Amino acid sequence: MKKKIWLSSPHMGGTEINYVKEAFDTNWIAPLGPNVDGFEESLENYTGAVHAAALSSGTAAIHLALILLGVKPGDEVIASSFTFSATVNPIIYLGARPILIDSETDTWNMCPEMLEKAIKDRISKGKKPKAIIPVYLYGMPAKIDEIMEIAGRYEIPVVEDAAESLGSTFNGKAMGTFGIMGVLSFNGNKIITTSGGGALISDNEELIKRSRFLATQALDEAPHYQHSEIGYNYRMSNVVAGIGRGQMEVLDQHIALHRANFEFYSKHLAEFEGISFLKEPGEAYFSNHWLSCITVDPDRTGGVTRDDIRLALAAENIEARPLWKPMHLQPVFKDHPFYGDGTSEKLFESGLCLPSGSNMNDEDRHRILQTIINILTLP
Repeated sequence: MKKKIWLSSPHMGGTEINYVKEAFDTNWIAPLGPNVDGFEESLENYTGAVHAAALSSGTAAIHLALILLGVKPGDEVIASSFTFSATVNPIIYLGARPILIDSETDTWNMCPEMLEKAIKDRISKGKKPKAIIPVYLYGMPAKIDEIMEIAGRYEIPVVEDAAESLGSTFNGKAMGTFGIMGVLSFNGNKIITTSGGGALISDNEELIKRSRFLATQALDEAPHYQHSEIGYNYRMSNVVAGIGRGQMEVLDQHIALHRANFEFYSKHLAEFEGISFLKEPGEAYFSNHWLSCITVDPDRTGGVTRDDIRLALAAENIEARPLWKPMHLQPVFKDHPFYGDGTSEKLFESGLCLPSGSNMNDEDRHRILQTIINILTLP
């Protein structure tokens, strides 16, 4: 069997083991410790956020952010529909109601026009949304300037789901630092990983202090275990944070490699009719290109579909994945309000994520490319 090429597999830089070994050598295996402190400091320095809390997952970070904003049962929270379910699940955890917003075609992210339409409609129904959660799909910044302007006019806080966009910027400012809080993920397939983990970042010190409190089972200051509030076991461990510290040392290198993958694909597939890329729509946008994504128009490819390409790659032991299935099409969310014009549905039907790992080599890239070219040039 041919070597497996994964969509985006973990890529260690080499120094991660030193931080992990230090945790073992000092017996700092219990949660929290120097690696957690160091990892949080690295995230603050890199993103420009004043404060960071290292957590067990990006989902936990969204959950805590909504708690901190006072989201209660019966409240409504606006979120991108074109995303992974982890963006929306925490809304349900709190007994609140997701209000799902379609994408626009430039960035594939939350459409500002549909966002404002939804806000006006919800307010007219007596339900002003408690928060807005835009997502930066596959590392691409959203039209966050427009989203923030709308959110500001209606005085609705923004929690940025920057799980896929560490290292991406809009006008030079890090994604995750525009809203009141930003969410990061270090899942195994992200641009850097701690195997599993996430973070909440903010310029608001009180919010981050309180997130840490809630994430450590809401332990009151007392010589015994005392709890005045419900807490969560959401903090990152000192061992896992050691991996993160080492990964931060190669983050810029990983971004350069992911972007090089995108340039390789776009250069060599540009000549083929019907193949389009998710690319930066202007100079203000800088994407980490965590995943390189295409859409396939069979009317222009001679009948070749997205699934034809995906299955041809699978036959060569190469992993590719359809774009996210929008939340408003998911069985668990289909009955929640949706504001859109069909953009994300069309993207889901025609889109494909290509292998994009920073640990791919030239042989891997050419094998992927040749497989795609072969299916596109079949007689």
